[in-house]
Amino acid sequence: MPLPRRLVPRLTAIAVPLVSILTIGLAATPAHAAATTYTAVGDSYASGTGTREYYPDSGSCQRSRHAYPVLDAARLGATLTFAACSGATTLSVLSGQLGSLNPATSYVTVQAGGNDIGWASVIVQCALPWPTTCWSQIDNAEKTIRNTLPGRLDQLYSRIRGLAPNARVAVVGYPRLFNGEECNIIARISPGEQAELNAAANLLATTIAARAAAHGFAFVDARGPFTGHAVCDDVEWINGTSNPLGESYHPNRAGHAGYAGIVESALRAAARTS
Repeated sequence: MPLPRRLVPRLTAIAVPLVSILTIGLAATPAHAAATTYTAVGDSYASGTGTREYYPDSGSCQRSRHAYPVLDAARLGATLTFAACSGATTLSVLSGQLGSLNPATSYVTVQAGGNDIGWASVIVQCALPWPTTCWSQIDNAEKTIRNTLPGRLDQLYSRIRGLAPNARVAVVGYPRLFNGEECNIIARISPGEQAELNAAANLLATTIAARAAAHGFAFVDARGPFTGHAVCDDVEWINGTSNPLGESYHPNRAGHAGYAGIVESALRAAARTS
């Protein structure tokens, strides 16, 4: 039965506001949030060498589920691209680890520079029996830190920012390894050599921090948090001379847990200020 004419205008007046409300409601519905992605690049300190358990398919890269990038990806709710690889230098990171970076990348951590200065070979030299010493090797490492490393870091950091312009980037530093004690009967590193190695670690940290700041990246300084957890301390976060030798002078699982805390804080702080 047709509606009485006097009701039609009234129903039309009701329908228009309903359509308007529906349209507003649809417009206000938020789009799905973009996935949170995290790429971790760098050397053995980032891959997890020293934790003594590695993914079967990681080969010589020695990527570990105990490494701080894995721990932080879980904390951040991020999908991790774990590109870090034992033995990497700034140049090999630049050429082989940045493939996943893009404008949608949420977080990046980069830890590189130690292999550029031959840090592992310097420590091996220091650990050799008397009368062998390592003073010249330490001097050469410090010269490389001053004269060569800054330019390599600038090249790497510029490339990261170019590929991932919207990412929150944290540059992760290295700790001081020694507390001045000789506690490992396998290795001989004198208190004087330990002090000089720590001085070189300080130079490395301040150099990396300066280049990170120049590119607007957060710097994660491991020296303070690792103080009291060096080789020979009661609670070591760093392995001493170990078997196999490649585990030596790298963060153990407790050290990576310590790293995870300070790296997570840096990434979240970068997210708040970007």
